[in-house]
Amino acid sequence: MLNKLAFRNMKRSARDYLVYIFTMTLVTALMYSFNSLFFENDLSACFSLEEADIMAVMIGLCTVFIVLIVAWLISYMVRFMLEKRSAEFGIYLLLGMKKQTVSRLYIRENILLGSGAFLLGCLAGVLLRQFLLTIMFSMVRMEYHLHFSWSRETVLITLLCYGGCYLLALFRCRRKFKRMNIQALMNVRRQNEEIREKHEGAKRLILPLSVLFIFLFWAVFGMLSGAAEILLFLIGLVLTIYLFYTGLSAWIICYVRKRGKGIYRGQNLFLLRQFASKIRTMQFTLGTLTSLFTLALMGASIALMFSVYENTVLEDKFPFDIQLFNGDTDYDFTEEKAVIDSLGTDAEYYTYHIYTDGDIQVNTWILTHLRTWGDQYRAEDGTPDLTKIQNALRYDVCYYVYDTYMGLSDYNRLRNILGYTAVPLADGEYLVQTKPRLRQEMQDIGQSLRIGDGTGQRFLTCAGVVSDPFSQDGHNGADYLVVVPDAVLERMTPYYSELVADIPGNAPLTLQHMLDDLEEESDIPGSLEYFLEKSEPRPVSDFSIGSDNIVSYAGIYLVRDGLISQLKYILSSITMPLFYMGLVFVCVAMTVLSVQQLSDCAKYKFRYDVLAKLGLSRKQLRGLILRQMAAYYLCPAILAVIISGKMILAVSNGFVDMTGVPSAPGGFFLQSIALFFGIYLVYFVMTYVSFRRNVESMRS
Repeated sequence: MLNKLAFRNMKRSARDYLVYIFTMTLVTALMYSFNSLFFENDLSACFSLEEADIMAVMIGLCTVFIVLIVAWLISYMVRFMLEKRSAEFGIYLLLGMKKQTVSRLYIRENILLGSGAFLLGCLAGVLLRQFLLTIMFSMVRMEYHLHFSWSRETVLITLLCYGGCYLLALFRCRRKFKRMNIQALMNVRRQNEEIREKHEGAKRLILPLSVLFIFLFWAVFGMLSGAAEILLFLIGLVLTIYLFYTGLSAWIICYVRKRGKGIYRGQNLFLLRQFASKIRTMQFTLGTLTSLFTLALMGASIALMFSVYENTVLEDKFPFDIQLFNGDTDYDFTEEKAVIDSLGTDAEYYTYHIYTDGDIQVNTWILTHLRTWGDQYRAEDGTPDLTKIQNALRYDVCYYVYDTYMGLSDYNRLRNILGYTAVPLADGEYLVQTKPRLRQEMQDIGQSLRIGDGTGQRFLTCAGVVSDPFSQDGHNGADYLVVVPDAVLERMTPYYSELVADIPGNAPLTLQHMLDDLEEESDIPGSLEYFLEKSEPRPVSDFSIGSDNIVSYAGIYLVRDGLISQLKYILSSITMPLFYMGLVFVCVAMTVLSVQQLSDCAKYKFRYDVLAKLGLSRKQLRGLILRQMAAYYLCPAILAVIISGKMILAVSNGFVDMTGVPSAPGGFFLQSIALFFGIYLVYFVMTYVSFRRNVESMRS
């Protein structure tokens, strides 16, 4: 009998809280598909253990946050459903059922409800895993063949995460149930029916103070420098989010008390009173949901930044099929050629030198003019601080110790390999080759450089700045190269050696690892040994890496196909978990909003019936429901957009400057908002249709 009753109640709960079941099924599917990357990741065998660990660590960190949020959701929903059915349970006790029996009944219902969502989620997760792996394989330029499988380990870890959240929530609910008697159960639903209006005049001042802090946050966030300042401001922001709703509710109550003109327009009085009541009873929950929305928007925006980077800039970071560096100007790359030829690549080689004149005038200009460095290398009077500049060049790895040059013939030969047109250059001219992201900043460099023509009779003039992708993370210079006529090189000395190889088709994925192993076995001059250890001045020909930040890769051996696949895998280890976490956060928050709104159908049904009897037409009633839900849904969403906007814009501005992605900084924010409100709209429509159907069925 108890099992039949539990099953019947479970079906009724599933119908009443369909949005909750949908979310738990979706969360389980996401959890299963991402957990499968621990145990069934076909890509991990194609990459090193360190690269596979990045994916595992990121998914693990996201899972921790997701489990905490899902545990909160389940606990919230179990407690919420208990409150909604408290009168029913009180009647069970009045009919003679023992409290322990009623508790077991409720726990059994929730176990059935959770088990159904878990099974559906696992089945959906098997399908979602195929979609996830297809995306990941296409990102790393590999073909994936669909094959459906399941792993006991994946099911077990998903069950532990999911079941642990459920059991913890049910355990807490059971303890709460034991402390309640019949009277308490019958009175639970009445606890929040009235607004406790105390000290509303003082509380309403919290609203303008909260808005003022948000404006202050917008004004100064980009100027915060220290970690302590940022942490202090973020703590204040979290408090502001929670206090905002206290102030908003008090302001609405005071406005109604003073009989503002707006309350007499249409059904505004009904909407304002109900909105104020809902905010007052849910102010902590709304603050939590706003925080979740903020985190979701930030996570989605950061994921979009890395996604755009890997689809645009990353493709141009390694323009040559193979490129090798050596600090010895007499090195002939014999060993490296033997490794490449052993794989039957049929490569065509071209060896050349980068030159230097032993001066630092170009480096000085860059360190004192690029936004990346600000005024770091300027004296108080604005002139270059040569002591700081020389120390930076000798102890840091961003730029070579001396300026880097290339002859015109080598330059055009390399451009021909890349499919670019040759660049003409007169005897009395030079040009600057730089990265696309630095082109605008370096337009005026020619006004300051004084490069001799090799005869000592005149200086060359700048013919322009070229920004075609040219492998300038340490190989063809670090950030820049000065291209001069070949005759000018006679007064310069070779700086380091370079080799590029052009191969038909794609390079074998193992080639990068074979060359890296060769680097570790050999004592290569100018290797990366000074990247971490810089207590002594580095050799003048030591490898440099350029000024790229946030996302950067530098290596003396580059194999385009292998590196692009490798870096895309690493970047996908960041983007996909962030999308995963953001999606779960949004769905959890929307579920809470939806079930709270749907509960109003039963809790306030007499109000809609009264409005209908007062003459409200069906169209007007539907419009009232739409306005009520829109205000309730948009309030935490808009606040989250405003708060997250400043942080996202500040981060995206730095990301665009440091990486050179061809996107406007605000574009990431707008895209994340579009994605966010797309999910938002799905839940809103589902809730609105159910809410309206319930209200109209009551009237009939």
